[in-house]
Order: sequence, then C-alpha cells, then structure tokens
Amino acid sequence: MKVIFAGTPLFAATALQALLDIGCSVPLVLTQPDRPAGRGLKLQASAVKQLAQQHGIPVAQPLSLRLDGKYPDDAAAAKKLIEDADADFMVVAAYGLILPEWALTTPKHGCLNIHASLLPRWRGAAPIHRAIEAGDTQTGVTIMQMDEGLDTGAMLLKQSLPIAADDTTHSLHDKLADLGASLIQQAVRDYAALTHEPQPTDGVTYAAKVLKSESAINWSQDAVAIERKIRAFNPTPGCTTDLNGETVKVWRGQVMNGKLEILELQRPGGKRMSMADYLRGLKNSS
Repeated sequence: MKVIFAGTPLFAATALQALLDIGCSVPLVLTQPDRPAGRGLKLQASAVKQLAQQHGIPVAQPLSLRLDGKYPDDAAAAKKLIEDADADFMVVAAYGLILPEWALTTPKHGCLNIHASLLPRWRGAAPIHRAIEAGDTQTGVTIMQMDEGLDTGAMLLKQSLPIAADDTTHSLHDKLADLGASLIQQAVRDYAALTHEPQPTDGVTYAAKVLKSESAINWSQDAVAIERKIRAFNPTPGCTTDLNGETVKVWRGQVMNGKLEILELQRPGGKRMSMADYLRGLKNSS
C-alpha cells in the first residue's frame, strides 16, 4: 500500500510510525515549516519531519495547498509531488493546512483523517483540550474519509476511550495517539470492507483553537470548572493567575469541599514546584 502522510506534531508522528510498521510505502510526507522553539528560538523541525528524515522519506513543507491562495508556487509544487507519488491514500493527522478539493481527490482512495474525538462531537482544532475542559467522561478517535467540510466526512472507524478524573491534555493525548495509530493501521488494511457512515446531524460541537488569551484563570467560575481547565491547558498553553505580585502558572489542583486547592505551580523563569515548597520559599525570604 502506498500512502502519502500529512501531519505535524507527535500525535501524527505516532501514526506515521504505525503505517511504516505494517509495511506501507510512504513516498512523500507533508508537514508544517520548521518553527522557532525553545529559549534560543532556533528553528526546529516537526516531530513528523524528524521521523521522516530518520527513514529517508522525502519531505515537503508548503505554506499553502491552495492554488489560488497567497502562496500559489508552494501549492503548485506540492500538487506535482502529490500527483507523482501516485498514492493509494493520503493519511492526514493534525497537519495544520486546509486540503483543497484537488488534494482530496488525487490519491486513488482519497484522504483519511485521524481525528481525536468521537465525531460529530468536537470537530475542529482542539478536541482533546475541549473535551477535558467541558467535563466529558469519554472521548476517542474517529477515522474519517475527508471531504471539503470541517471534519464533516463519512466515518470509517470509531473507538471510544474513557477520560480519567486526573487526565491532562498531555496524558490523554498519548492515549489517543496510540489508539489513532492502531485504528489507521486497520483502516488502511481493511479499507475495501469498511462502511462509510455519514455523521449524524445531532450532537455537533466545535473545538475552537486554544488561545493564549484564555490562560488566565477566572476565579468567578466554580472550583470544578477551574480544575478541569487546569488539566485541559496542561501542557499548553498552561493556566495562569496573579499571586503575590507575579503571574504564575498553575499546573495542578484539586477540589476540596467545593474549593480549589492549588497543588503545583511555576513562578516566572522557575521550575514547577509544589504549593508547599512555594510557601516555604516565601517564608524563608521574609
């Protein structure tokens, strides 16, 4: 089976490795351009690009795939690469670019998306964050045949996963990445036998991209909602609050008798620490 892969973060890299593990030929990988990262803001390749390079797979990093958009030369070059790959599928996982109609129809069997929710709930950019923030007790992965809508395509496979009371976006991400990797292996192997089930019109919700401006804790919310948000925003972008004249990140809390107890925080430029250590530091400096 010949598969083009389009994805960017670790969630996607897990799926790419899974396809390689079952012997898929991957003639081309599409991923986002290298981005500045770390304190030195050095350009860093995506997790998918790093994995592709380890396996000697050609990598393309177009700024757009829209032939009539801002970067038509990028799109035209990518189009030629995709056509020349002559693939059975394109598998897409957290890629970060919108796929126009030509990209959806060029591979023999179109494009399959690995989406980290039980569609149609939490279509959109941040399904893991929003599921935890909303207090959902379960989530999962849907393998979808992509169309031109926002996560609106027919479902091929779907499997649920419980959300634990202490799950963060970090811990749930890893579970869903493994589940997505397993399901995409099944989808590629058994594609001809799978049913294309249209998504129901009831239960549609949208997982808007998480903005840094959402980081500040709103203490007028109830303790349960704040604790969920702390877990949902761990590891990025993190929840913040003002404490003793500085803005700290709050990484862990628990609800006790209807109130939120902060368990772990981080001062500007410092490391994560327990609340007990923070209070000891204040006492010693006074």
